[in-house]
Amino acid sequence: MFRRSRSGLAARWRASPPAASVEPALGVTSFHLWWQDLDAGTPIVEASAVLTVVQPPAVDRLYFWALQATFLDGGRSYGGAHTGLQWNPRHPRNRAVNWGGYADPPVSNVLRGSTSMLPSTPDDPNTRDYPWEPGRPYRFTIRRGDDGWSADVGPVGAAPVAIRSLFAGGDRLAGLVVWSEVFAACSDPPVVVRWSELSATTASGEVVRPESVRVSFQGEGTCPNTDVRLTPDGIEQASGVARTVRDGAVLPVPDRGAPR
Repeated sequence: MFRRSRSGLAARWRASPPAASVEPALGVTSFHLWWQDLDAGTPIVEASAVLTVVQPPAVDRLYFWALQATFLDGGRSYGGAHTGLQWNPRHPRNRAVNWGGYADPPVSNVLRGSTSMLPSTPDDPNTRDYPWEPGRPYRFTIRRGDDGWSADVGPVGAAPVAIRSLFAGGDRLAGLVVWSEVFAACSDPPVVVRWSELSATTASGEVVRPESVRVSFQGEGTCPNTDVRLTPDGIEQASGVARTVRDGAVLPVPDRGAPR
């Protein structure tokens, strides 16, 4: 059943350019869907998104798909973090989940956090073993906790599990975005993930959702064969396919991607 689904999906995406015209070297290719049209007047204290790995990787390279937020308190930033699924050769069956980030100033200042109750084969505090399955939707939620910002994950319709807490200040979330990050060759087989049910909760308890997302294909030297596609069930990101959407394009969030 899964193989039939994969072959059907491949037909929905335009074929990638011939391998000779695609740079085969390994690198880091990132592409983002920045949430738009959220009311900036009321602080956002929780954000969630549903991620489905529709067509999983076929090579032993790192793939990472995540929901990311920045932590703010008034005009001050306390850094930011990302939570999502990984296809990671360091973990059993390449399956892992992550919740980690950086304080300000960024990159060199990794956020400390609590010890996760999930196991980790390489003993990585940020990345834990997690037996996710292709085709199954998983909900990720970032919320304020007693000792920082926590993230949890679970299959849609099932009870979530806590990943861990990150010790970061701030009383609100900003800069909400979902993204794909690929550490593989441009010529590797296509991979497709779907984002849906993008939602946020304000300090007053109101649930809001982005009406649109802005597409960003990041940096020079990244693979040119990544793309974004609207579907009735959400927004798909794919690598190893011909690009049809321009950088900076603003796409509506499908109605069926609304929170339920």
